[in-house]
Amino acid sequence: MNKLYLGIGGNLGNRIENIQKTLSLIAEKIGKIEKLSSIYLSEAWGFQHKKYFTNIVIKLNTEKSPEKTLKLISEIELKLKRIRNSQDYEGRTMDIDILFYNNEIIKTKDLIIPHPHIQDRLFVLLPLSEIEKDLLHPIFKKTSLEILKECEDKGQIRKLNCTKHYEY
Repeated sequence: MNKLYLGIGGNLGNRIENIQKTLSLIAEKIGKIEKLSSIYLSEAWGFQHKKYFTNIVIKLNTEKSPEKTLKLISEIELKLKRIRNSQDYEGRTMDIDILFYNNEIIKTKDLIIPHPHIQDRLFVLLPLSEIEKDLLHPIFKKTSLEILKECEDKGQIRKLNCTKHYEY
């Protein structure tokens, strides 16, 4: 089994419902969810948008390869009506990023693992550190908590008080 960490977020439509649907589809198509963070509300990163994003990080076990995982992620995003109009950042119903796949370092035309912007994004580092503060970044050789403490992202972010916790 492979350890896979995904960052999930979106700011269009019913954001909480979209995360719930995404988690169900991931559990069905990619693998068993082992840990999930709280849901965080954060302002857009890299562009301006009036609606805040809901974000969550999950850890799961999968038998799928990184390439197959990426293909399935694209299918899930499409099912949740993700529209890609350009290469620029924009509002979206759902975005799923592969953060880590085991301790592997992968760099191809279509896939970079670990995700190249983990260290820059508070909306990834806070939920990641919540579920796996000692996870070692295979390139930086620092834990997620150490990277969080060094993060320069000053974006607005807060943990939502969701009383329901979902089992997948």
